[in-house]
Amino acid sequence: MAGTTAYAAVRSVALSAGDTVVVSGAAGEVGSIAVQLARNAGAKVIGLAGATNHKWLTDHGVIPVLYGDGVEDRIRAAFAGKVDAFIDTFGGGYVELALKLGVAPNRIDTIIDFAASAKYGVKTEGSYEAATADVLAQLAGLLAAGHLEIPIARVYPLAQVRDAYRELEQRHTRGKIVLEP
Repeated sequence: MAGTTAYAAVRSVALSAGDTVVVSGAAGEVGSIAVQLARNAGAKVIGLAGATNHKWLTDHGVIPVLYGDGVEDRIRAAFAGKVDAFIDTFGGGYVELALKLGVAPNRIDTIIDFAASAKYGVKTEGSYEAATADVLAQLAGLLAAGHLEIPIARVYPLAQVRDAYRELEQRHTRGKIVLEP
């Protein structure tokens, strides 16, 4: 599901080689896949994430930028050019940030901030738009070829499902949390 959501979000902002895209939650479950798909499309990627994820982002060809107060200035400092697209996987004001950065509404996709989408007319494409056998085959092919990595934050035994959900609630994991039966 995270893969198809990331795929749909990247596709919805119509990236071309040389475009610059910002991804919020860039090391999270969906964001970690979205940044890689955007890089595979030839885009320059700016990833918003906590400092503990910056090395992972850099290792994947992404320009890491710390989220939080002052993020707009940090994005502009990290990349002096035009931001062409924005993928919001986190919510909390990132649609408004994308608009401040000059991104056209039709090049902004949020998978979480539906109120902002209704207010500003930005896209909300996610798993529903890409949950097809063809997309899953493409993602599997990228994995098999080494062009995509699915980071696993932690594996929990099924008996610790509550602990897994507590970690998810923090919204600061890198990649997927897996439950093992």
